[in-house]
Amino acid sequence: MSRQPEDLEDLAEDRAKDGVEDWAVPLDALLVDAALGPLRRFAPDSSTARLAGRLARRPRAVGRRLGALATELRRVGAGTSDVGPAPGDRRFADPGWSQNPLLRRVLQTYLAASRTVTDLIADGELEWRDDQRVRLLAENLVQALAPSNVPVLNPASAKAGIDSGGLSLVRGARNLIHDMAQAPRVPAMVDGSAFAVGETVAATPGAVVLRTDVFELIQYAPRTPTVRETPMLLVPPMINKFYAVDLAPGRSWMEHLVQSGQQTFVMSWRNPDARHAEWGLDVYARAVLDALDAAARICGTERAVLAGVCAGGIIASLVAAYLAATGELDRLAGLVLAVTLLDQRQAGAPVALADRRLAAAATARSRRQGYLDGRVLAEVFAWLRPGDLVWNYWVNNYLLGRPPPAFDVLFWNADTTRMPARLHADFVDLALDNRLVSPGRASVLGVPVDLGAIDLDAYVVAGVSDHITPWQNCYRTVGLLGGDTRFVLSSSGHIAALVNPPNGKGVFRVNPANPEDAQEWLRGATTEQGSWWPDFADWLGKRGGADKKAPAKLGARGLAPLIEAPGTYVFDR
Repeated sequence: MSRQPEDLEDLAEDRAKDGVEDWAVPLDALLVDAALGPLRRFAPDSSTARLAGRLARRPRAVGRRLGALATELRRVGAGTSDVGPAPGDRRFADPGWSQNPLLRRVLQTYLAASRTVTDLIADGELEWRDDQRVRLLAENLVQALAPSNVPVLNPASAKAGIDSGGLSLVRGARNLIHDMAQAPRVPAMVDGSAFAVGETVAATPGAVVLRTDVFELIQYAPRTPTVRETPMLLVPPMINKFYAVDLAPGRSWMEHLVQSGQQTFVMSWRNPDARHAEWGLDVYARAVLDALDAAARICGTERAVLAGVCAGGIIASLVAAYLAATGELDRLAGLVLAVTLLDQRQAGAPVALADRRLAAAATARSRRQGYLDGRVLAEVFAWLRPGDLVWNYWVNNYLLGRPPPAFDVLFWNADTTRMPARLHADFVDLALDNRLVSPGRASVLGVPVDLGAIDLDAYVVAGVSDHITPWQNCYRTVGLLGGDTRFVLSSSGHIAALVNPPNGKGVFRVNPANPEDAQEWLRGATTEQGSWWPDFADWLGKRGGADKKAPAKLGARGLAPLIEAPGTYVFDR
């Protein structure tokens, strides 16, 4: 049976946000690749040369692997091979791959060769970073060479062409021309016509109550007769639009929070251009402080819970450390970090030194342009998981001539933003030297940063299959902060871990103890059915102060609503 559209949508929902285990510091590597271009990774390099050298010194192992491949290929030719695709490999789900003798032999040849490549890399016994780099190169080449990507071989493509009288191929060609004519030059992952910002996504009622050159502050309208007196301010990533936390109704984290009685504010960053090249960490940290002031003033309180997602969590942590250093930590009632990686440690000094030249070249390139283009970053993410995020859609969009699925997370992912050159350089510098783990090695607004001085209750959530911010690294945040931290491990990966509505499908893990080792934490964790959102709302409720009557209108004197949510900056392209 050929692949159905709903199968692709299911796969998009299940896996599109998962990356592959990166070969260097995740944030550093992604931002460097986004400036220099992702294809740099896919050319043979020094790691490939080291693999060749290792294998050259092990001729017996190489001979054994190649001999086994030759034997298997003889079986393939004779029709006696039992090599087959892994269970769940949707590329070869069509029965034509097993029933047609020629296609079966083509498939088995491909699978046997692919496994030999994997075995040879394992035989090389490379160091971790070299191993990951070579595996990423091999994965991209193996995925690209899959016979399912070839129109004359893919039986589903042939059937679609016959059934449609060739129209599927015409539609596929039109899709290909459209996608390759503009960045990011990868197959479209989502049918954007199904969504409209402010209507089908980013639709939770509210208003912009403050606008600066850097951000708009959105206050969401209460949904309950009473609300907690202490508001929560959420800092989204600077490399995406804010509405990952406010997707479609029923799948919106912000909607769930206001329905639980939480006064909630979200920052919507301006999409910068070359005029804003000098906006760095200090500019964004000052913006968060301004937003905290506004939220507290509107709610008539002196405290707020500060939350951050991904890169926004790094900024939120810097702001919390700044407040601790300046004696103002009592302005915060808690700190929330979602899929945020503060401890960037992945490899030793030789790896960091090897990356410095690339980092310098990357930041120099974004400095010349004035910003890092978010469309290029989207291309980097796609090539991290080529099977799911490139070739899957290659087959669907071009070989079958179908539109991509309509999926809200992927619509958000395609709605890219730019990053100012200074912020790009600041983030690379933080990640490259892993500055946040050591007191005083980083500073913000002229004040040295010490995460251990953040003596606050914290809620840290990570995704179990997140390879952009691996959960084990996120767990290390527990040992960096100075207060009592609740660590929650959500299902899925990265942003998908946050889109976790309480519909009974998800699971999450908790462990009241916080041992030093992440795996020890996991062994002692209990698995809870459902979404972590109610767990978080309960944690928030205990730190939200007394209940009070919900405000009849949004804003306050001097902070009157300017425009209904989602505001204007979210529409910047």
